[in-house]
Amino acid sequence: MPEITYREAIRQALRYQLQNDERVFLMGEDIGAYGGSYAVTKGFLDEFGEHRVKDTPIAESVVVGAGIGAAMAGLKPMVELMTINFSLLAIDQIVNNASKLYYMSNGQINVPLVIRMAGGAGSQLGAQHSHSLESWYAHVPGIKVVVPSTPYDAKGLLMTAFDDENTVIFIEHTALYASKGEVPEDGYRVPFGKLQVFRPGADVTLIGYSGSLHQAFRAAERMAQEGIEAEVLNLRTLRPLDVDGILASVRKTHRAVVIEDDWKFGGFAGEIAAIIQEQAFDDLDAPVMRCSGSDVPMPYAAALEQAALPQEDGIISLAKRIVGGRA
Repeated sequence: MPEITYREAIRQALRYQLQNDERVFLMGEDIGAYGGSYAVTKGFLDEFGEHRVKDTPIAESVVVGAGIGAAMAGLKPMVELMTINFSLLAIDQIVNNASKLYYMSNGQINVPLVIRMAGGAGSQLGAQHSHSLESWYAHVPGIKVVVPSTPYDAKGLLMTAFDDENTVIFIEHTALYASKGEVPEDGYRVPFGKLQVFRPGADVTLIGYSGSLHQAFRAAERMAQEGIEAEVLNLRTLRPLDVDGILASVRKTHRAVVIEDDWKFGGFAGEIAAIIQEQAFDDLDAPVMRCSGSDVPMPYAAALEQAALPQEDGIISLAKRIVGGRA
């Protein structure tokens, strides 16, 4: 398989959909002439034309509302919002319309809409461009929340998102766009709600998604040098969540650390910890630990930004604390 970037993997999925489904079109701020804020749609305007690739005003609520209307009318729009922070300007459309129309119409109205947005920090983009708000959307029934960690996942999960008959929130981590991995050239799918055991282990389960998966993996590799074998889980989607996969791993290792860039208070790691405590309490040999971002707006300065994010040393410290006799 060829090795390509996370950015190119997303491009391949979008191009495949545009080439193979005439109902698909893309819309968003600067995605056409400029080529996208993260260069994902660069060249698409020339390749597919203004009918399929539409630049929009800086009005997120209008853009998502238009996407919802187009989806209700039988098209398959992909709306790109520059960052997840800016999606808050469209949260009424997402939460009160896109997520509810299928239910409120008793299944008569579908909203096959894909909303792409960039989240996460590590790129020095400042507090209004750098947060991880995926737990806000995972809280809402009626929408699916996808958080790819690798180029393989990015392409396969985005292909699956276009197959869905209702709204999918697709969140790309800004620090991963240049990362590389092997990706098939065909139009394969990665299923929603099925995690990946990214690294097998027997002593402790490290649960990550998006950017935090790679931190968990690097921490696991370092701990292996000291004889601690950590199992690393790549969640892939937060809603649907692979609860069975999480519980199976925890029942094997009897310990868990959840890693996420989001703030600890009210973050998704707390939901995962609660699920494990409720459904696998008797299998635990230690409390579930969380390694999360600091409770501050994301700093701009590089050193402060890194200090506000979870780090490998913190993951290792928590894992050693709950692996008896290994601290």
